Amino acid sequence: MAYRLRAGDTGPVQQSPVTCGSACLTVARMHVDPVFAGWVRTGQPNLPGSPVGATPGERFAAYERVVMRRTNGLFAGEHRLNLPWPRRLGTPPWGALRELEYGAARLGTQYTLDVLRVDGEEDLVGSFDTLVDVVAEGEPALLYVGNELTPRHVVLVLPGDGDRMLDVYDPGNGRVTHLRRDAMVERRLALSGWDVPWIAVRPTGLRSVRSRAYAPAPGAAPA
Repeated sequence: MAYRLRAGDTGPVQQSPVTCGSACLTVARMHVDPVFAGWVRTGQPNLPGSPVGATPGERFAAYERVVMRRTNGLFAGEHRLNLPWPRRLGTPPWGALRELEYGAARLGTQYTLDVLRVDGEEDLVGSFDTLVDVVAEGEPALLYVGNELTPRHVVLVLPGDGDRMLDVYDPGNGRVTHLRRDAMVERRLALSGWDVPWIAVRPTGLRSVRSRAYAPAPGAAPA
């Protein structure tokens, strides 16, 4: 069964103070992989490599930990070299990008990082409109938000229902709300108390031909 969050829905809540990025990446995978979403919600099918969890919350938390091992470790998905990052500091954008390309988005989708913190209003308008365009086909994006000094939180950007608006899943409370362009441009996002957009991890709009052999089973971490 397809899994889709829209504005007004409530999704899973991050299971630790530092796994907002991992929670977003897990929900992103649920959106593009119905089998994986079914495993999180029901425990079935119990594919080889799935982490242990008796309830949806336990399975979600277990997979958050799997994701963080990949995003913060020396080797990301597909054994690609990755710049390690302390887990206590959360999910690094470059590790999140590799995880999105490793099955948390549709097969073959390519991602890039956009630094938004130094953008003026005109550039933020363009960045928002680009997000609307590249997630329109169901591809997720991540948005790092914080205060004037540092990024502090990660949310998941999802396609909205039209009118040049996006939906955003906030793992801090599980809520899905509308993300409006004026809120981003005026730096008043109000996402778990954070207002300033810092970094977008977004689809490039390009896709590469990839073999499905690379895609991980739920919970399976590369050797």
